[in-house]
Amino acid sequence: MRNPVDVLIRRVDPEVPIPAYGHPGDAGADLVTTEAAVLAPGDRAVLPTGVSIALPDGYAAFVHPRSGLAARCGVALVNAPGTVDAGYRGEIKVIVVNLDPRESVRFERFDRIAQLVVQQVEKVRFHEVAELPGSARAEGGFGSTGGHAAVDGSTGGNRYASVVSDREGQ
Repeated sequence: MRNPVDVLIRRVDPEVPIPAYGHPGDAGADLVTTEAAVLAPGDRAVLPTGVSIALPDGYAAFVHPRSGLAARCGVALVNAPGTVDAGYRGEIKVIVVNLDPRESVRFERFDRIAQLVVQQVEKVRFHEVAELPGSARAEGGFGSTGGHAAVDGSTGGNRYASVVSDREGQ
């Protein structure tokens, strides 16, 4: 097991809890909102978390959705995952959207709204070339490996799709 990465944190809201892992082995630490909000179906909001961080060079933090909010309430993050760069020192904010077609979603102060995953990231140098080397995949993307049926019954398309084949393990 590797040693934890030290991350400096500042409470923008002095009462906000420090992000914490819910269970041993969790990848993401829970972020909470410091403001109550109600989102009608289709509404989105930018919710403050009350914390800002200073990541070491070579690291970034990624704001991921909480699966329980998605499953129970239809809440998603608009730009998931949101990226917190090592040089950013402002308050972390989370853009949530209510995808439930009928029910409003209520957030109370200190409700868990997202999770923060800190990862090491590589710096790259881009080298422009006239042609890229070949690969087995080539330019195949957006459903090129199949697994979903298109509206016309064909497979591998990127039109409206059925998830029946994925559900049935095909």
